[in-house]
Amino acid sequence: MIKNNIKFSIAIDGSSASGKTTGSKIISKKLSFKLLSSGRLYRYLALKIIKNKKKYNKKFIKNQSKKINLLKLNNKNLNGPEVTRLSSIIATKKYVRNELKKVQLDFIKKNKKVIIEGRDIASKIMPNADLKIFFKCSLKEKAKRRLKEYKKINKKIKLREVEKSLKLRDFSDKNRKESPLLFVKGAVLVDTTKLTINQMRHKLISLVKEELIKKYGNI
Repeated sequence: MIKNNIKFSIAIDGSSASGKTTGSKIISKKLSFKLLSSGRLYRYLALKIIKNKKKYNKKFIKNQSKKINLLKLNNKNLNGPEVTRLSSIIATKKYVRNELKKVQLDFIKKNKKVIIEGRDIASKIMPNADLKIFFKCSLKEKAKRRLKEYKKINKKIKLREVEKSLKLRDFSDKNRKESPLLFVKGAVLVDTTKLTINQMRHKLISLVKEELIKKYGNI
């Protein structure tokens, strides 16, 4: 068990289906870190926009952003296809990213041991994080993982469709004007292509503990 008075921050980035969310949850659960998935923030706003008949502006985004909390981010409706499409669109808007950056910085301020995972965390949100991790995975393996999720919704969906969708998303994330997905200097690369969940768990927990010891000595 890690001492409660320890202050430590972890920035986790990676593309869709690279394992960053699973990895973040492993660290959070095993080492009692507070976890925020930034993608859920955009999905939350997207859902609010849909409920507001897709009418929104800077004032609307600002007001809705102030109402976000971790409990609201667990809403299963945030996983719907329409929410997914709209969240990708609003994520390209600078004023939306600015408002949600405030939410993320407030989360860091209020908690001692924090993890934020997303696509621009180390570069824009937590440039001074104690540990930066970047997840990667082969396109084929990512498509296989995501196909299992999509089959629950659409049993007819094909692997090549999922692969094409992920390829387009990766290109968009890396080349968008606002906060593109970047591998920043000093980040630790974790390739999950051939890792089992148990192997990932061992690798990540060992990595975090090693960095904690570097900073605090006895934890």
